[in-house]
Amino acid sequence: MDLIVDLLTQGLQMTAVLLLAPLLTGVVRKLKARLTRRQGASVFQPYRDLIRLLRKETVLAENASWLFRVAPYLVFSSTWVAASLVPTFGSGFLFSWTADLIAIIALLGFGRFFLALAGMDVGTSFGGIGSSREMMIASLAEPAMLLTVFTLSLVAGSTQLLTVSELMSSPEVGLRVSLGMALVALILVAIAENARIPVDNPATHLELTMVHEAMVLEYSGRHLAMIEMAASLKLVLYMSLIACIFVPWGIAAPGASGTDYLVGAGTFVAKIAVGAGLLAVFETSIAKMRVFRVPDFLGAALMLGLLGTLLLFVSRSL
Repeated sequence: MDLIVDLLTQGLQMTAVLLLAPLLTGVVRKLKARLTRRQGASVFQPYRDLIRLLRKETVLAENASWLFRVAPYLVFSSTWVAASLVPTFGSGFLFSWTADLIAIIALLGFGRFFLALAGMDVGTSFGGIGSSREMMIASLAEPAMLLTVFTLSLVAGSTQLLTVSELMSSPEVGLRVSLGMALVALILVAIAENARIPVDNPATHLELTMVHEAMVLEYSGRHLAMIEMAASLKLVLYMSLIACIFVPWGIAAPGASGTDYLVGAGTFVAKIAVGAGLLAVFETSIAKMRVFRVPDFLGAALMLGLLGTLLLFVSRSL
């Protein structure tokens, strides 16, 4: 009986992130439209777009290989698994022991690798440009993310998300400069990894600035739906990660009652709503930067992660 309950709660966690992802994308778009005094589309428009894409015929380039057809499913599945590992409304699920920060980075890197290969597979100039730019961003974002993980692991003594979350919710951690640097570095990496302004703008198709969109221009139908869904799941993942580590309050503990899980779900939705509002305000108040300035943007995240790690080597109280 306990195993069935564990399987149900784990399934609920995976279903929740899957259903919430398009809604979060719709809310951010709606808030950005309202902040610029436009009506904007409904917050449920991403669901309609996904259904429309799933109904459309998939068109493939003549020279597309099996890799081009398989990549969307690999990207979607790896991102969904990674997003499901992050504690959202509760912890102590059946697969919580796999919720390791290094494993999550590896899963995201796996999806990025196949998406970049698929971008080059059909041999178009746009695909090649997008893949090379994506790898350039990844070469800076992944080290910055790893340094942030090192900072957190030095404080918590583990890279397990459950351990990190429990320690961060305890009063013994307190305010630390290193954790502040890790938070800023993680936010900068999240902006770059999710192709958000000022690093990228998937809403435009300008060849001089495209990154993510250039890689997926050749996709259509259900393949494009998988990629769009993976992009929404990645946004949920990073917001859940920031909430789980730096705002860990409200998460139901292992073995909690149904009421605690409901409170955890309400708290999680409130955290995500605040994150969506802050992201919308940030994106409407800043301009898209040129591609060659992206290394400076991610270099700041890299240095903050490194300084946070070094500060903890100097003194564990910093």
